Amino acid sequence: MTTKESEWQIPKSNGEDMAMSTTGGGISVVPANEASWEDLDVVLGSARCHSVRCYCQRFKIPNSQWNQLEDDERAFLLRAQTGCGNPESGITSGLVAYLDHQPVGWCAIEPRTAYIKLLSSRVPWAGRNEVKNDDGVWAVTCFIIRNGYRRRGITYELTRAAVEFARRRGARAVEGYPMITVPGQEITWGELHVGSRNAFAAAGFREVTRPTTRRVVMRLDLQ
Repeated sequence: MTTKESEWQIPKSNGEDMAMSTTGGGISVVPANEASWEDLDVVLGSARCHSVRCYCQRFKIPNSQWNQLEDDERAFLLRAQTGCGNPESGITSGLVAYLDHQPVGWCAIEPRTAYIKLLSSRVPWAGRNEVKNDDGVWAVTCFIIRNGYRRRGITYELTRAAVEFARRRGARAVEGYPMITVPGQEITWGELHVGSRNAFAAAGFREVTRPTTRRVVMRLDLQ
């Protein structure tokens, strides 16, 4: 292993967690440590981002180490970061969505400072005077929906659940960096892994900046 296993500890929630809260559409969302690794791997194992099986490590691994890691090493890191299968764990880093008890989606959310490469990316910071090391601000960085289950509102449910997940763990604000989608304009799923502006707006986020013609910074203040 060429990079350290994550040591980031997300505080446990203040009160009961969302434990399989279910919507009218049969979609339920749980913190990743309440899901099994097998379920999460069903969602992520076949997904390719940045031309590899990323396992949500792109914002966490320095460029100098990225090409040195194999798929199974990135999987190992995410398994440690999520604490899958260990509901009592203080370590987790995302949410898993189920549809009719089948694992269908993933959302990465942690304090913004956990994503070391996000801190040097242009998109979150262009046109802003923001304190980068404020760990009270959380970031939603990635969505993966299994092929065959897309366009069913799962990303919308994951975005809403991410807000509650962060709120119960003391976040002051939550941010996302999604794509602007236009009706009739096709966007590949590889690009849309950051989510859509519409999903964040539906969850109550406001637009902060438009750093590029296709990307926006969305933010929801919780305190």
